[in-house]
Amino acid sequence: MKRILAILVEDRPGVLTRVSGLFSRRGYNIQNIAVGRTVEPGVSRMTVTLDADRVTVEQIVKQLNKLVNILKVSDLTEEPSVGRELMLLKVKAEPEKRSGIQQMVSTFRAKIIDVSPDSMIVEVTGDETKLQAFMLVMQEFGIKEIAATGNIALLRGARTTRETKGG
Repeated sequence: MKRILAILVEDRPGVLTRVSGLFSRRGYNIQNIAVGRTVEPGVSRMTVTLDADRVTVEQIVKQLNKLVNILKVSDLTEEPSVGRELMLLKVKAEPEKRSGIQQMVSTFRAKIIDVSPDSMIVEVTGDETKLQAFMLVMQEFGIKEIAATGNIALLRGARTTRETKGG
């Protein structure tokens, strides 16, 4: 089962290496990882997506909590949360195909963020299913390049990751 972990860490050199190293040493595969700042200075947030059962994730959380610089680990999988991914796609855009691209961009509520004589860069956000569907549609135009963030997530409502009961 796909699990989503939110990990609050001190913003220090080597923390990402220690976290990813723990997963690697234990034989756990990270599907994706996104790291960014938080509202609290000196604290970063890692969102890690992995394929594991609940027991395995409980072990991972215990092991992560033993690492230096880890402030809080929360399993958001069964919590009410909102998750999104960001993807940039560079697609071939000959003049005769641009209106078709624009129509698909509009249908998926994406944005064209760059136009050049032979290509367009499109930004699309959503869940994994939406991004996969958009990629499939854009393949008919010719995808030249893709960059994606992986999943990021926040708890719904007033609670914050620091206040979750798990971890």
